Amino acid sequence: MTGQQLKNSILQMAVQGKLVPQDPNDEPASVLLERIRAEKEQLIKEGKIKKEKNPSIIFRGADNLPYEKIGKNERVCIADDVPFEIPESWEWARWGTLSESIQYGYNAPAQENGRIKMVRISDIQDNSVMWETVPYCDIKEGEIDAYLLKPNDILFARTGGTVGKSYLVQEVPEEAIYAGYLIRTRYSNQLCPQYLKYFMESELYWSQLREGTIATAQPNCNGKTLGNMLVPIPPSHEQIRIVEKLNAVMTHVIEYDTVDSKSKHLNNIFSERLKKSILQEAVQGKLVPQDPADEPASILLERIRAEKQKLVAEGKIKKDKHESVIFRRDNSHYEKLDGVERCIDDEIPFEIPESWAWTRIGSITELITSGSRDWAKYYAETGALFLRMGNLSKNSFTLRLNNLQRVQLPQKAEGTRTALQAGDLLFSITGEVGMLGLIPDKFETAYVNQHIAVLRFFPDIRNKYLPYLLLTDYAQKFYKGNQHGIKNSFRLDSIYNVLVPIPPSQEQKRIIDKIEKLFHKITVI
Repeated sequence: MTGQQLKNSILQMAVQGKLVPQDPNDEPASVLLERIRAEKEQLIKEGKIKKEKNPSIIFRGADNLPYEKIGKNERVCIADDVPFEIPESWEWARWGTLSESIQYGYNAPAQENGRIKMVRISDIQDNSVMWETVPYCDIKEGEIDAYLLKPNDILFARTGGTVGKSYLVQEVPEEAIYAGYLIRTRYSNQLCPQYLKYFMESELYWSQLREGTIATAQPNCNGKTLGNMLVPIPPSHEQIRIVEKLNAVMTHVIEYDTVDSKSKHLNNIFSERLKKSILQEAVQGKLVPQDPADEPASILLERIRAEKQKLVAEGKIKKDKHESVIFRRDNSHYEKLDGVERCIDDEIPFEIPESWAWTRIGSITELITSGSRDWAKYYAETGALFLRMGNLSKNSFTLRLNNLQRVQLPQKAEGTRTALQAGDLLFSITGEVGMLGLIPDKFETAYVNQHIAVLRFFPDIRNKYLPYLLLTDYAQKFYKGNQHGIKNSFRLDSIYNVLVPIPPSQEQKRIIDKIEKLFHKITVI
């Protein structure tokens, strides 16, 4: 159970009359509501508040069921509208019946200086107003009193992403009014303000709000919805006992939520860290035992070099301008580049088994390229898939196939060179550098944009070993250390130069199998 679920459960008990015991000596809520109605009628006579067009009175009938009389209409049984049973001493009431007023805020632009401060939705954070940053506004002197905030007013957000958010005004350090996207409710001082505020945090409140919310681009809820809400009203003294109990309990709920959140965070971190640890062991040759019968990785890389030279000779791929060959000599690592040999021991991040070999990614790829910039004019309902960064994953290489875009490309359109093949690895080169996506077998025709690089490895090494390697902390440290520009970008030549440890072909298969078995166990746990 989360902290929020625990809070919801406790609030539900509170508004159902199950949190504190009832006291038979308490004055029933029905008497309280009669007194509030009489008080309201007096304020109407004095012209201090407006008369309700159709006032609601809810009462228990002789059959012990709830009935409602609205204005001059006949009474109607509302047993189907009432969500749960409440104690005998409690009563149901509409928020509008309890309220002396439900009033929309003042519409004016916020200013650094002005006649008076104006509280907006954004100024309310964690059940308090950030008074230091509340802006000012200009308002006619004669209008101020109608919008002036007073202690125990309840503000209600009526639109946007925070619709339904409420705030109990406890103090007003200086004169202030409230903005147009807020509704202010005022009610009898015979009601406990904190009880009403707790009601506005309960699931009963939120469920009624959802029913009355207008679903648009900017969801909104009006004063009528608020006024129609059913509120369970306990006797006055029980309201105070409920609030005291909730105040005491919520301190522990906050502590529980903090501990629960930390625990979940640690569990998530543990899972990801364990996976990273497994991957690091894998690429250092420590996850599975070596088999002396395996063909060494050096022979595999020789075969890839020969295949590369053949494709260059056939004109199928371009020749490397700076071909790299890495080899061991005298227990050190050397790289031959442009006919010059140099020791690269200072670049080698860790030791690998004798049967393994280091190489640059560019030496084992047929293709490293990025997509085209010119795509918007080709967007269509049907056609080839167009993969973007949103289709890549941060901690895996699984393609995310939601929110797919499609394109209709002419035959010789810019970008057709990036038509994807099974086994291609996609790599984000801007923003969140290093997000991945592996193209599966039997994938439909697809292209990528300029924010994604396509890595096409030679068939002898076109498996999941290298995608797993590019998820390691070692690889990600390389990405972070070689980014350029304000927007964080990773150049294609930087991808080419990434040093990768290559196991023998058979060991690659054993490593992949072991990783997937271990990852499955972590997921199940």
